Amino acid sequence: MALEDNFKTIEKTSEGLFKDRGSKFFGYALPMTDESELKEFIDQLKKEHHNARHFCYAFRINPEDEYYRANDDGEPSNSAGTPILNQILSSELYNIGIVVVRYFGGTKLGVPGLVNAYKMGAVAAIENAKLIDQVISKKLIINCEYQHLNEVMRIIKREDLSIDQQKMGLDCTLTMKIPKSEFDYKLAIFEKLHMINIDTE
Repeated sequence: MALEDNFKTIEKTSEGLFKDRGSKFFGYALPMTDESELKEFIDQLKKEHHNARHFCYAFRINPEDEYYRANDDGEPSNSAGTPILNQILSSELYNIGIVVVRYFGGTKLGVPGLVNAYKMGAVAAIENAKLIDQVISKKLIINCEYQHLNEVMRIIKREDLSIDQQKMGLDCTLTMKIPKSEFDYKLAIFEKLHMINIDTE
């Protein structure tokens, strides 16, 4: 499997805490693939932390067509969202959002202090997360009559592929996820079987 097929993300939501001069910075990391998931997560956090003053965040999604954003949520420009994003980038993580929730402790930290605190809130969330490798894959869908199923299965076994879904009705539909770098090669093998129908996603 080629290196370009893999990217790092987190397995599930994690959290951490950083304190500085009375202020508390609760860091939350969540796996995500769409910006709407992060907005819902922040709405939940606002219910849990209704006395908090700031909910700053950053996210990075889609390793194939990278998209990221950072938000300071009322803190001085680039003092919160950017330090959070920088931790995502330096950890080489994708499909992740991090929210750092601040409770003001009575002492102003200044911009350098805020930059460090939001950075460390993000670090705490990442350190408590379980990192996993995920594969960038494409779907290959094969439809065939039962009389041709053995031939299809023989290729699947020979090429060490795994079936993600299968439907058996009047005919057979098999869905497989294939690493992106191998996809064209595997597709060409099946295309030699003229008695099957092929679709891709």
